[in-house]
Amino acid sequence: MTEFTTVASGLRFPEGPVAMPDGSVILVEIEAGRITRIAPDGTSTTVAEPGGGPNGLAIGPDGKLYCCNNGGFAWREANGFLTPHGQPEDYSGGRIERIDIATGAVEILYKDGDFGCALRGPNDIVFDSHGGFWFTDHGKSRDRERDITGIFYAKTDGSHLEEVIFPSENPNGIGLSPDGTRLYAAETFTCRLMAFDIVTPGKVANASGTPLYRPAGYKFFDSLGVEASGNICVATIGECGISVISPAGELVEFVATDDVFTTNICWGGADRMDAYITCSGSGRLVKTRWKRPGLMLAY
Repeated sequence: MTEFTTVASGLRFPEGPVAMPDGSVILVEIEAGRITRIAPDGTSTTVAEPGGGPNGLAIGPDGKLYCCNNGGFAWREANGFLTPHGQPEDYSGGRIERIDIATGAVEILYKDGDFGCALRGPNDIVFDSHGGFWFTDHGKSRDRERDITGIFYAKTDGSHLEEVIFPSENPNGIGLSPDGTRLYAAETFTCRLMAFDIVTPGKVANASGTPLYRPAGYKFFDSLGVEASGNICVATIGECGISVISPAGELVEFVATDDVFTTNICWGGADRMDAYITCSGSGRLVKTRWKRPGLMLAY
């Protein structure tokens, strides 16, 4: 059994962890609508308060945070667990935000309708080595309907936003292979890990992609991270933990956790083997030593 250390608790549905060079972790608290920095000793400070539903985070080439804001969720809380529940009455619209870490200033880089694109619930984000970024739109669920959404590519200067892959079944986690030639996306309700071959920056060979892996049983996929070896580590709901999947589509191992809403993983430390995992339902950031190093991100 993997041993975990709780770095911070009392968080309001944490996701999108980004390990920083000083040993801190910046993450979102979706329910609270804020970006929070967790120091190595567990103390927290507010970086920014964009409101809505800040979700995926990534550092861009300019050193600023880029945030997928899903516009907010409705929430249920029972037995010590917080659970997102559909589209809220005060849904504020999907958007991509740029956040200055030093000042907390929040700028909307792209919003619903820009470049003819519908942004319902942007979820997770990854930068490529060319300075552009891919992101998923998980969409919103309502009582009798759910948005049909896609996967996007955008530039940081606000000049380009394109829905490259459509439709995608409620895409959530997103990542790139170590050589940058393959895009991975995890679908939540189908619980599939999809792979797409990248031919040029922001373009894929086939928007239908290739189903790479799907576990048996009643489970859901959330966000993902990629190891330096190329394995894809997908946060798994239902059977709580991280599914480690090889580029060939084989299950390498399953690392169990104790939170049904295990949602994200990232790596820090000098050797990138300190794994930080968000246990969102119970409001914790936990840490463990991973067997293999995480991939060095583009920025």
